[in-house]
Amino acid sequence: MKRLFFDSDVMLDITLMREPFCLPAINLIELCYQNRFEAYTSSVAFVNTNYFLDKFAAATRLQSLQRLRSAISIIEVNEKTIDLALNSDFTDFEDAIQFYAASHAGIDVIITRNTKDYKESTIPVLTAEQFLRTL
Repeated sequence: MKRLFFDSDVMLDITLMREPFCLPAINLIELCYQNRFEAYTSSVAFVNTNYFLDKFAAATRLQSLQRLRSAISIIEVNEKTIDLALNSDFTDFEDAIQFYAASHAGIDVIITRNTKDYKESTIPVLTAEQFLRTL
């Protein structure tokens, strides 16, 4: 089964219903709820999502996070992940952390809207919409 890594922006598209990106992201997470794919994210992405939900959807924040957590497993970010990110050619430190965490966890595809920030990735990087078109 394919292992998908959900970046923070995609999780926010789902929880904040950000148009026009939410529908492909919701369709993709629904496939994960149906056990067609395994969904993963890092603790960093989960905390980032919480931060923005607290600002823009505080009343439903915990419910949204619990719903996401029921479909998405959390992968480890450790010292090695941080060290690799610090010494990488990624221009965005957070995306470097996401990549190295995903790489260590054996992720097959990174799902993000910031594909340009993952130029250094050796893992395929697609938007939710692009991934759905491959099915």
